[in-house]
Amino acid sequence: MTSVAFLGLGNMGRPMAENLVRAGHAVRGFDPAAPALTAFAAAGGIPAGSVGEAAGGAEIVISMLPAGRHVRAAYLDAGGVLDAAAAGALLIDCSTVDVESARVVATEAERRGFAMIDAPVSGGTGGAAAGTLTFMVGGPAEAFERARDVLEKMGKTIVHCGAAGTGQAAKICNNMILGITMTAVSEAFALAEKLGLDAQKLFDVSAKSSGQCWSMTSYCPVPGLVPSAPSNRGYRPGFTVDMMLKDLKLAQQAAQQAGAATPLGAEATALYQLLALSGAGGRDFSVMFPYLSGWTVPGDLV
Repeated sequence: MTSVAFLGLGNMGRPMAENLVRAGHAVRGFDPAAPALTAFAAAGGIPAGSVGEAAGGAEIVISMLPAGRHVRAAYLDAGGVLDAAAAGALLIDCSTVDVESARVVATEAERRGFAMIDAPVSGGTGGAAAGTLTFMVGGPAEAFERARDVLEKMGKTIVHCGAAGTGQAAKICNNMILGITMTAVSEAFALAEKLGLDAQKLFDVSAKSSGQCWSMTSYCPVPGLVPSAPSNRGYRPGFTVDMMLKDLKLAQQAAQQAGAATPLGAEATALYQLLALSGAGGRDFSVMFPYLSGWTVPGDLV
């Protein structure tokens, strides 16, 4: 039985960790929120009181943390993962963070004899619970192969993207596409409404034409067109506006550092910033449609 530490038991991390428990691993988990630890223990996990306690002697350490500063602290601070984990342990960071943080932590981990990959995910809370996440992995090929078995317990699609940091690069580029396309689909349906074009008719045309995209046919922001979409549940997430805004900002930060032109990404970032400021930060990111249409969203949005 492999000794696994899991750091970060939030909406994504806890179901991922629980899938490892169900797969037969002994999983010690840490989260600063006491209710998260209680829920994890109820699912068969072993609660720990600190990062170091969770990682102590672990053969595999997995983290799902909010931002780069949290990842740096968890791994690099005194008493953290690099001090506590078993010699030669495999380290897997599933957080979505800036590329620089991923590479800084990976470099120090390698210097101290650990194998490390960055493995951010796509698939949302539903994918985390179902074990169908997509992992975008950056790091040495040997570490990727070591990680494959445990990642397959939590995900369905696992792609090795290249060297350290390229998993993060793939994640933020993918989500920049998603933020842009969701904005475009929302704008088109808002315009159609103003022009007197029925939403179902536009969907019937675009779903089979050049406007087809995942944001339309799998996650349509207009209620009533795709039954499984959050738009039919009052825009409950899903993937929140705040999470989308975080990823768009990371993409803009990376673009600035790399000298890349991303004008549509910049516009999408500005729109999601306005959407978050409107009070919709906790709603699904597809709430862009009613925001642009001037609707009042059901529930506690406004």
